Amino acid sequence: MGRAISQLAAGLSLFIGAAAFAQSGLTPLDSGGAGKPPPPWRVVGLPSDNKGKPYTQFTLESVDGHRALKIDADRSYGNLVHNLAETKPAGKLSWRWRVDVANDKADLKAKGGDDRVLEICAAFALPLDKVPFLDRQTLKVASSLSSEPIPPASVCYTWDITQPTGTVLDNAFSRRKRMIIVRGTGSPLKTWATETRDLGADFVKLFGDESKEVPPLIGLSIGGDTDNTQLHTVGWIADLELRP
Repeated sequence: MGRAISQLAAGLSLFIGAAAFAQSGLTPLDSGGAGKPPPPWRVVGLPSDNKGKPYTQFTLESVDGHRALKIDADRSYGNLVHNLAETKPAGKLSWRWRVDVANDKADLKAKGGDDRVLEICAAFALPLDKVPFLDRQTLKVASSLSSEPIPPASVCYTWDITQPTGTVLDNAFSRRKRMIIVRGTGSPLKTWATETRDLGADFVKLFGDESKEVPPLIGLSIGGDTDNTQLHTVGWIADLELRP
């Protein structure tokens, strides 16, 4: 199916193997031992043709005296994924994050520059009859490259210094992932920022053209990649919490 289709699937397939890993609650990132995020958190890479491509590294380390998740992308791709039972309602998501090494070559509007230093995505079980016909066909193609169906709607919170804060964008490969630039141009490096987002409100903001009803939340993912720009970036995430 070619490189372009594989990249498209990679942009969507954050939750491969959902049925095997889903659980009702969110496991704290800092509860892992030996520097690794605890199960059911797991790293997911490209669904195909990724032989030789490095995975982004996700490790628990100490920064500023606080244990946090380090996202180290060195010409690499990867997502740290946590599935949730489909009955989980959307609530509020809060976290702290910072960027130590940014990517000034990224261009989220173009496939060739589609890299982000930090991103948190929430996946929703949007009914397929709400998804436009052409997008449904895209989902079928992408799902054929993975072991499980791919979420039809993902809301992503992105740190990207090349776009103004508050910018809303579709993923360069598919409108099934839509993002809000929460920290954009001018955001200081090596400085913690605290966020709280209403997942349901943001779903309606980004996908309200397809559904005003918020579907069940089925997973969260943390991403960082530089496989397109071939650079090295470093970011941190701490105190990730999902509550009603």
